[in-house]
Amino acid sequence: MKFWGYHFGLQKCILLWMMDSAERDAILMYELMKVGGKKADRALIGLVCTRNSAQIYLIKQAYYTMFNQTLENHIDGTDSTFVEFQTKKKWVFWRASEPKVKEVPKRLVSITKLLLALVRGNRPENVAVDRHIALNDAHQLNKVFTGKLAGDEDTLIRIFCTRSAQQLTATLNYYHQHYGHDFEQSLGRENAGEFEQALRYTVMCFRQPAKFYAEELCAALGVAGTDDDALIRVITTRAELDMQYIKLEFTNESKRTLEEMIANDTTGNYRYFLLTLVGPGDLGLNSPRTSNASASFYSPRTSNGSAPRPPSTGSQNGSVSYYSPRSSTQGSFQM
Repeated sequence: MKFWGYHFGLQKCILLWMMDSAERDAILMYELMKVGGKKADRALIGLVCTRNSAQIYLIKQAYYTMFNQTLENHIDGTDSTFVEFQTKKKWVFWRASEPKVKEVPKRLVSITKLLLALVRGNRPENVAVDRHIALNDAHQLNKVFTGKLAGDEDTLIRIFCTRSAQQLTATLNYYHQHYGHDFEQSLGRENAGEFEQALRYTVMCFRQPAKFYAEELCAALGVAGTDDDALIRVITTRAELDMQYIKLEFTNESKRTLEEMIANDTTGNYRYFLLTLVGPGDLGLNSPRTSNASASFYSPRTSNGSAPRPPSTGSQNGSVSYYSPRSSTQGSFQM
């Protein structure tokens, strides 16, 4: 492993899994901003773009409570300081074993503006589509990439950060109909810069989040070594949402199953816990969500203060499945 033995990876994974979802996202965003760089910015975009406005609001509340600073200030780097976990006993966990980051790499101003626009949570949640706006936005996108429109970065940020997912889908469909190629092809051109790459990640998170996270896992389990930070981040945040779809995309991308790759790259109880969260090895299309498919990722806590979880996938006789995230008899993970 990169910075710690499997014991530290297991500790980090369990603690993140046990946390409230908004607090977990806040800590992950904090960690990514302390490290900085292109990979961290990509992961930040993934976290923000796959949360709705209500979830982003809860994340920002948790962030301020935990670090005594607003999320926006830490993103733009103005009047912000990074406190250490050790100053807040509630948040002390795995940091002692990792090297300190001397200096955070500088980020492009345009990417900072994109991140700030995303975390402001101004995206509407309605499903109605205004076809006139969608067509106009499609033409605006074309003008940006043909150099016919000034302030192109601001235009792109405005369109992709203030439109609902359904509205954006209509816009990108119109773009394809009128200009003969997908918008992602314009973003993936040879001379595309860092901002275009960041925007491509944004589009992918809105349209194909499972593919985005599958690529994250492929990079984390690549030939260069295991990136445990990325592996733990993706699995703990997506296990209860769309992990079955991510596994399908992962197999399409790498030609190997996610379970096989995790088993090869990890050991001991750390491997066992990750495989438990990932779920059974079948690649069915059934979503791991609850039966009514409407449970919120940030579901309210029950009256006893514990966060509700999906029912155990253990066998009907009450025994605990190897892949069951929770024991069917005690409601907690069994080591």
